[in-house]
Amino acid sequence: MTSVLDLAPAAPVVPVVVIQDAADAVPLARALVAGGLPAIEVTLRTAAAPAAIRAIADEVPEAVVGAGTVVSPAGVGHAVGAGARFLVSPGWTDGLLDAMRDSGVPFLPGVSTTTEVVALLERGVTDLKFFPAEAAGGIPYLKSLSGPLPQARFCPTGGITLASAPAYLALPNVACVGGTWMLPPDALAARDWGRVEALAREAAALAAP
Repeated sequence: MTSVLDLAPAAPVVPVVVIQDAADAVPLARALVAGGLPAIEVTLRTAAAPAAIRAIADEVPEAVVGAGTVVSPAGVGHAVGAGARFLVSPGWTDGLLDAMRDSGVPFLPGVSTTTEVVALLERGVTDLKFFPAEAAGGIPYLKSLSGPLPQARFCPTGGITLASAPAYLALPNVACVGGTWMLPPDALAARDWGRVEALAREAAALAAP
């Protein structure tokens, strides 16, 4: 199975999107893609999310749309049924992990402790979401994992900014980061897709220091 972390290898950032109005999904996705961020995580935090995922999947073929905040086996089914091409969870249970495995699409289970990482490695899962990144220890924590657990690769998400992202990307066990800074609430409220595209282009240009 293709890894989530290999779906858009040229993009160092995965935008984490909360969509309140499904009508905004397509222009928002087009702005992110135009800015160089094709892998888009639409969180299942709103009633509009499934329709938004479907609209992006149907109308923005250049995007690789996935579902985030997947917290139940039922959520896995709803997300894949809507057209999600990858799944991201903030944490995991055995039942949720089984459902994500059975879905047939790549997935990133969330972890915040060494024990969770070891448990997933034992199950053959090496690509993980580190969440909430800043609150759970940030760069020092991930750096400390790279020695004993070099086979684990992470997409840290939670509290990461344009300023802090390069230091995360410099870590050998970080493949990309998730973030929301290219989606400021005032730009979304104003449907200022040009600003979103510009911020996405800035994020896509990030490289490790």
